[in-house]
Amino acid sequence: MAFIISAYLLVFFTSIITSIPMIIFTATVVEDLNNLQPPANFNSTITNNCLTNPSLRYCGTTAAAYDLREIFKFTIVASHLCNISKNPNCVESFPKIDLHSQPKLAPLYLSFTFFWKFCPLTVSSIDLSNNSLDGNFPIDILHCSQIQFLDLSHNNFSGDFPMQNFSVLENLTFLNLSYNDFSECRISEARFFERFNSTSFIHSGLIPNHKEFKIKAVLLLVGFPVLVIAMVVCWGWIICFKSKHNFTPSILESATDGFSRRNLVGKNKESSTYRGVLKDGREVRIEIYLGNNKMSRDERRRFVEQCKVLVRLQHKNLVPVLGWCDSSRFSGIVTEWINGENIETWLTNNAPPWKQRVKVILRVAAGICYLHQEWPHIGYNLKTRNIVLSEDGEPIITSFKIDDHHSSKTKTCKFGIFMLEIVTNRRAVEEFEKKEIGFVEWVKLNYSEHVENVIDKRMKKTAEIVAEAAEVIEFGLMCADISNSRQLKWDKIWDLLSKMASAARLASPDHHHRTTPGLDRGRV
Repeated sequence: MAFIISAYLLVFFTSIITSIPMIIFTATVVEDLNNLQPPANFNSTITNNCLTNPSLRYCGTTAAAYDLREIFKFTIVASHLCNISKNPNCVESFPKIDLHSQPKLAPLYLSFTFFWKFCPLTVSSIDLSNNSLDGNFPIDILHCSQIQFLDLSHNNFSGDFPMQNFSVLENLTFLNLSYNDFSECRISEARFFERFNSTSFIHSGLIPNHKEFKIKAVLLLVGFPVLVIAMVVCWGWIICFKSKHNFTPSILESATDGFSRRNLVGKNKESSTYRGVLKDGREVRIEIYLGNNKMSRDERRRFVEQCKVLVRLQHKNLVPVLGWCDSSRFSGIVTEWINGENIETWLTNNAPPWKQRVKVILRVAAGICYLHQEWPHIGYNLKTRNIVLSEDGEPIITSFKIDDHHSSKTKTCKFGIFMLEIVTNRRAVEEFEKKEIGFVEWVKLNYSEHVENVIDKRMKKTAEIVAEAAEVIEFGLMCADISNSRQLKWDKIWDLLSKMASAARLASPDHHHRTTPGLDRGRV
């Protein structure tokens, strides 16, 4: 074989490769090749080779002297590559380059540009498959323009495919580019590739995946409209929710006839409450808070966020919250108007029997328990004038405190005072502090001397009712006691309430359904 040089060079190159650890293999071989100098008579060897076989690629070059070192390195690499490719007789011929499944050697030989530049004309087959090679297409191998077989499958080649350069491979009859990641191109328009079937390009990235394209097209045609509809519905719901629950000052002014005095139903230092009628005919209760001009942007944002929670309240003993108003003039909460008298009037005018009083306590407690377990940050007003009996006899808590900061202890205390008011038919004064504690002290004093002195004198009393009322008073005093030693937790409160309902022969409230009164003790 004309390009083969003396045997000692082959032995030299083989010893280099087999003796070097793989970690430094590439760098060492390249460095050693660059340091090699052609023997003194190498120029004569090249001349004789070209006389014997003028078709050798390095023959006829005008810069033979300049390329002498590259030709020398080429002959060394060609000798070794012929042998490692398991050709039967490298002295006579070099028909194939076979680096299949040799991921450590394949990148090294691909880096030898000088070898591919002088690629032996006898090479008809190149197999570089299954080597996980990456980067762009190894265009240097196209110097072997006479090849008939080329397999680059099962690698990670990417980027543009050099379709125009392939026109030099006139003898190519087998090509496999499958399982790479080339950029998609119109390979069907290149007449050269018509000689190969589709199996040459499976998952190569070159040919569009029509099945995948159809799936994407279907997803696009179906998914995009669905996405648009979903976005429209979502935005529509947001806009509808906001417009449905966010009342403007003009709407509230129209509903209350300009906040007229005849529609004013309550007033304190914090707010004014009006009765109104919306344009759709719904009667509403509007609680107005003045001083919005003193609220910061964050405070107003928190107010709206809390109101969004209020409109989600769902309990038969809590008034449905319809929405809110947030303007620079004032803020407010809009709830349904509940026809009926408040508990204060009910106690004063009707002297209700004991069972009805117990029912009111139980139902109010159910609403409070719901708030404690679902919305613990929502406060409420338990003044008897703010709890209304609906037409079917259900007590409804109608006033809430936004961004409430009262502790659970304080709320429990207020519930205890509410129970005492139901039993005694006496009102604790407006402020909680010293005067309201005075009411509790009055109950303690009279209860210890004679319990009947504390119970509403107008209520019909039997020995059984007096005993039950005494238990309720004791229960209320424990709740109203703000000391840590006696005040009850809500799970204990529910146990006592259940016993109270049983003693009064009332049905215990269902505590499993959100929209009915009750307490899920596991969540307290």
